[in-house]
Amino acid sequence: MDYIIRTNNITKTYRKKKVLNNVSIKVKKGDIYGFIGKNGAGKTTMLKAITGLVIPDEGQIELFGTTEEKDIIKQRKRIGALIESPNLYLNMTARENLFLMKIQRGIPGTNCIDKVLNLVSLKNLEKKKVKNFSLGMRQRLGIAMALLNDPELLILDEPINGLDPICIKEIREILLKINKERGTTILISSHILSELTLLANKYGFINNGKLIEETTSSELSKKCRRYLHLKINNCSNVSIILENELKIKDYEVFKDNTIRIYDEFDGEKITLTLAKHSIGVKEIMKMDEALEDYFAKLVGGDKNE
Repeated sequence: MDYIIRTNNITKTYRKKKVLNNVSIKVKKGDIYGFIGKNGAGKTTMLKAITGLVIPDEGQIELFGTTEEKDIIKQRKRIGALIESPNLYLNMTARENLFLMKIQRGIPGTNCIDKVLNLVSLKNLEKKKVKNFSLGMRQRLGIAMALLNDPELLILDEPINGLDPICIKEIREILLKINKERGTTILISSHILSELTLLANKYGFINNGKLIEETTSSELSKKCRRYLHLKINNCSNVSIILENELKIKDYEVFKDNTIRIYDEFDGEKITLTLAKHSIGVKEIMKMDEALEDYFAKLVGGDKNE
């Protein structure tokens, strides 16, 4: 299998705290890999380890099939990265910022600048200084800088954080375009699972420095299942009725007198059966388990920090 990234038990400790604890991820060529975790979970440190900005205390990184340190340094030339906020010169234009980056990275010619300006829709802002850019425009410029060398692997750290829905949609369309048309492999971190599901085909969930699950988009869809939502006036003996009379096995009962039934079942039959036992149904509807609910369960139920 053609892996662009493989990490094996990456560990990094800061001030006696394991920010990364034996993290192993696998990113295949052509993947858009969503790296999900709350703020402070270890996402940025992991991306910095892959890009060489942080040296792990333990573990091994494999890039483009090589694990030798001197070879990995060479392979990193095939990577474009935007980690944390883009480093921009505010009194310069987008083109001037890109020209400086081109020189720093030893990229020949100037065609690459026009290409990325077109790609991120900043071509018509030739005279506007970056200090007058919106947050979304600055993020797009940061992505343009990461794409300047036409990388085979693009690594982005929370690129949609703090952006409005229109800016998020613009960035999503850029990333889908380069993945489809150029075959660029993308590793993108975020704490917004619902947005990444519109992009990614594979996910890694990290919490408190530990990778707790890797899954594909199809597997995630199965886990976030459809269910029948019921709100009733009394849950005291409802489990006995569901199991013994209706033969329902896959369900959950919650403290607020709500029930989720995952088995395929006739809602009318459930309502009538509960009514026989003087249990009134206040609400009944088919729903999908929210991705955020799944994420919260996975990481222990805490909200994002």
